[in-house]
Amino acid sequence: MKQRFVSNKSRSSSRNLIVSIIVFFIIFGCFWFGISSFSDKASYQEKQTLETAVSRGIAHCYAIEGAYPESLQYLKEHYGLIYDEDRFFIDYQILGSNIMPDVTIIDKEDGQ
Repeated sequence: MKQRFVSNKSRSSSRNLIVSIIVFFIIFGCFWFGISSFSDKASYQEKQTLETAVSRGIAHCYAIEGAYPESLQYLKEHYGLIYDEDRFFIDYQILGSNIMPDVTIIDKEDGQ
C-alpha cells in the first residue's frame, strides 16, 4: 500500500525537460529562419541598388558627354560611383562607342 503514495517526480521532470528542449529548438529554428530570410532580402536589395546606381551613372555620363564611360574606373572618378569592392565584382565590358556597355554584377558572398 505504500506504493500508492509514491510519486513519479523523476519521470515527470524528465518529460518536462525534453518538452522544454524541443520547444526551445522550435523557437530557435523559427528565429534563425526569420533572420536568414531578412538577410537574404537585404543582400538582394543591396545588389539591386548597385545595379541601378551603375545604370544611372552610365546614362548620366552619356547624357552629359555624348559617349558611354570607357571604364568602370571612369564612373568612379567622374560620377562618384562608390561600392563595396570586397563584396561585389563588377564586370564592365565595352561593346562599342554607341552601344551601352554590358555590366554584370556578382555578389561575392553568394558563393560562400
